[in-house]
Amino acid sequence: MKTFDIIIIGAGAAGLFVAERATNKNKSTLVIDMGNTPARKVAISGGGKCNFTNLRADHKHYFGNNPDFTRGALARWTPTDTLNWVKSNHIKYHEKTPGQYFAESATDIVDMLLNNAKNAKFELNTTVHTVEKIDGKFIIKCNNNKTFATTKLIIATGGISYSNMGTSDIGYKIAKQFGHKIIPPRPGLCTIATKNFDSHLSGISLLVEITIGKEKILDTMLFTHFGIGGPAIYKTSVRNLEKGFTINLIPDTDVFNWLKTMKRTNGKKQIKTILATKLPDRVADFFANNNTSNIADWRDTELLNLTNKITKIRPDKFTLHNFQSAEVTSGGVDTAYISSKTMESKLCENLYFIGEVLDITGDLGGYNLQWAWASANAVEI
Repeated sequence: MKTFDIIIIGAGAAGLFVAERATNKNKSTLVIDMGNTPARKVAISGGGKCNFTNLRADHKHYFGNNPDFTRGALARWTPTDTLNWVKSNHIKYHEKTPGQYFAESATDIVDMLLNNAKNAKFELNTTVHTVEKIDGKFIIKCNNNKTFATTKLIIATGGISYSNMGTSDIGYKIAKQFGHKIIPPRPGLCTIATKNFDSHLSGISLLVEITIGKEKILDTMLFTHFGIGGPAIYKTSVRNLEKGFTINLIPDTDVFNWLKTMKRTNGKKQIKTILATKLPDRVADFFANNNTSNIADWRDTELLNLTNKITKIRPDKFTLHNFQSAEVTSGGVDTAYISSKTMESKLCENLYFIGEVLDITGDLGGYNLQWAWASANAVEI
């Protein structure tokens, strides 16, 4: 049985970053991962460009039972710290939209992580079967009769999205074993299945406004063959949707007054022709619903009803699409018994949880990788 100062389960963004920190302090470090290559999700992130941080990263862009949990870690490792770290490693990057930073290639970020953690030992294609704590030491038993020991165990297993890339729920199992509650995992940063729209709208995108409680999201929505996607919906998917959400397909317009004006000034035009001035043709046809009458023939009450159908769409039977296509996992290890200062378990000394395995999910746009870096930085080495 080999013993290490630190063992990290999970060779993703958070795991590799904490491995860098540990080896920089000359700690003997082992990284265990069930896959055959580290940082697999990092390699495909941002469409292969890796959106590695966002200058707007603060607790308001994170979700879970207690988003305030992120405050301390994000304050101690800021987006500026991430930029400086990337610069010091001579990684080329660009600012795609204000505050949103992408590498020229996600491979560059992966190579940086691996190079910086090169002094750690890696056990890949290795499945953790059991973890026990005996006389202050964690005993980790793996496949192929491999057993390792450490006094400091860091769980960086991530979530359960992208299962085809080698993800598992072992992080949750370890947490439960040591008394931690698991907030039920669900897909995050994903499409939403709904029958509110016809599949023939698939492929059309448009600017929409999503309302969730008092919050409004203005961004692009994409119609899919089974529902809706695009940035607006990805952002919607990580929020609390217990009370539902509404979609406005023509934001920044008083649609009812606009339709009444069109009735007065363009009364001989068909309703679908009027709608097509603000909506894609197929979407306009969908809401016109084969009605070929002129807008002048529409009563105001009918125009109001049409307005509500376009601006107050409320999916009633919707589901977050599956873990296979979700970019992240919402839910995870409840932060109630995790130190926000050090990421250490309050129930088991020297047991730490970092990154996506926790019940913390970032918004779309580099927030989740910023959380990976920040939470990994918070660990006491």
